[in-house]
Amino acid sequence: MKRFLIFVSAHLFLFLLVIAYQAQAEEEWTIDKHDTVSYAKVNGEVIHGDSLNFFIQSRDNCENIYNSFTFYTFEKPADIYQLVGKKIPIKINNQKLTAEVIQVIPFLMGFRVSFLLGTFPMNEYIYRLNDFYKKEKKYEISIIDGIDFKAARYFDVPVNNWKLDKLVPSILEANKLCKTLNDLDS
Repeated sequence: MKRFLIFVSAHLFLFLLVIAYQAQAEEEWTIDKHDTVSYAKVNGEVIHGDSLNFFIQSRDNCENIYNSFTFYTFEKPADIYQLVGKKIPIKINNQKLTAEVIQVIPFLMGFRVSFLLGTFPMNEYIYRLNDFYKKEKKYEISIIDGIDFKAARYFDVPVNNWKLDKLVPSILEANKLCKTLNDLDS
C-alpha cells in the first residue's frame, strides 16, 4: 500500500509540475544569423509553429527591419499558390491592413504561408510597435475576408497572437549581430 501511495504521489507531482510549467511558459525568441541577414523571431501562442519575424540585412547597414509572419494551414485548395504576390486582408488587433504573401510551401500535412508586413526604419519601428503592444496588451493577427477573398477557403485557423514583452531587447540583439556581419563583409 505504501508503494502504491508513493507511486500515485510521484505521478501527481509530475502532473502538477508539467501543468505549472505550461501556465508559466514565457515567450521564447530565437535570435540568429544566416549569410548577410540577422533575425529575431517569436512563435505564436495559438499555433506554436507560426512565427513573427524581424529580419535585418547587413547590405542596408542594419538600419531597416523586414517584418513578416507565417501561418500554417491544413486547408489544401488547388489554387493556394496563386496567393503568392497578392495582398491579403488582415487585422492587427482591430486595425485593418493588408499583408503580401511572399511564399507558400508544403509543410507537414498542409502549407506554411509567409506574409510580409513591410520594411521599416528599425529604431523607429520597434519602439512604435513596442508602444502599440503595451497600449493594446496584445498583438493578434487575423486573416480576414476581403473582395474576392474568403479566408476560410485557405486558412483553417485564421488567427494567431504573439507575446512581445521582449521585443526591444530581442531586436537590439539581432541588430548587434547584424553589425558583426557588416564587419565581416568589410
